[in-house]
Amino acid sequence: MTSTPLAGIRVIDLTQIYQGPYAAFLMAAAGADVIKVEPPAGERLRGRGGEFTPLSFVMLNSNKRSVTLDLKSTEGKGLLKQLVADADVLLENFAPGVMDRLDLGWEVLHALNPKLIYGSGTGYGLSGPDRDQLAMDHTIQAASGVMSSTGNEGQPPARAGGAPSDLIGGVHLYAGVMSALVGRASTGKGTRVEVSMLEAMFFTLCSEFAAYHARGEVPPRNSARSPSGASPYGIYRCADGWIAIICVAESHWRGIARTIGRADVLETDEFDAAHKRKKREAEIGDMIEAWSGNLSRDEAFARMRDAKVPVAPVKTLDEVYQDPHLLARGALTPMLHPELGALNLPSSPIRYSDYDSVPVAFFPDPGQHNVEIYGELPGISNEILASYAERGII
Repeated sequence: MTSTPLAGIRVIDLTQIYQGPYAAFLMAAAGADVIKVEPPAGERLRGRGGEFTPLSFVMLNSNKRSVTLDLKSTEGKGLLKQLVADADVLLENFAPGVMDRLDLGWEVLHALNPKLIYGSGTGYGLSGPDRDQLAMDHTIQAASGVMSSTGNEGQPPARAGGAPSDLIGGVHLYAGVMSALVGRASTGKGTRVEVSMLEAMFFTLCSEFAAYHARGEVPPRNSARSPSGASPYGIYRCADGWIAIICVAESHWRGIARTIGRADVLETDEFDAAHKRKKREAEIGDMIEAWSGNLSRDEAFARMRDAKVPVAPVKTLDEVYQDPHLLARGALTPMLHPELGALNLPSSPIRYSDYDSVPVAFFPDPGQHNVEIYGELPGISNEILASYAERGII
């Protein structure tokens, strides 16, 4: 038997799209038995790829088992309650009130299983005046201040790449459930864990809020620069791409100046402190690009790296998807799917020195484990399951 941190923990995963499925994936990657409960037609993210399942669904639902279930039917509610009676965790990220209207909310399931950890992920929380506002990553970026802080001064606010609100919300949901499991180990009590994506995003703007508090005014939008006093701090053009540099120590500044052939500025008072350099940020940017613009991205990166400057090449998605470092660490696993072809699937970013790693396993088909999982429940025969399937309950 393999030794994993969450061996023996059973999770009922009612989540959809990104936020909740990522929390459940992290649990599956730590060895939990995650049972994904989908509508009879499958979770809606499956259908976003058209003919084939999209890679986003594949990534977020590795290492799970799948059952299908109509939660609006009396029989479907009964099956879920049977699953929950023997579960450790239930995860859901429906709109607030949906689970209560289905008669499957916290109070009902807690009474059924007092040791249950009930994880609820929402956009704005389960209380407050904005509770019922529709929430997606895009709208949470807007409501959280992330969008107003992204882009350039004088230009419209911009959406940050990726889905940070969803995924950071998922990380917090995972962390909350883990904390609750630790608490249950000493108290024996279950609890409801509530995570709001809006609240989870607040801490991502530490630097922006610090600048606002210090200056008494909102800092200008300039996501390529730091709202704090660090300088230089930005993205610089090369002959065939870009590099990103951040300077938070005087040793970094000295390394930059010498690397770009401008050691002369180290002898002047105008550049001998970060707050002075901040005022001359555009001038410093021109100095750097006069050097980097004549070099390839990778050459400019290598020279700055060798000078012990915090630097990275601005990589494209295809480069990240084939990143040798991620492949060498096992963070990406090359796999071949019978329908989707060659894939590099990510594993959990969380590593343990004294537990076994869980190999990445392909996502399940909708209801692939119906007979296997429902067949374990008392009073559920193959004949009953066949009847449920015929009636669209599973």
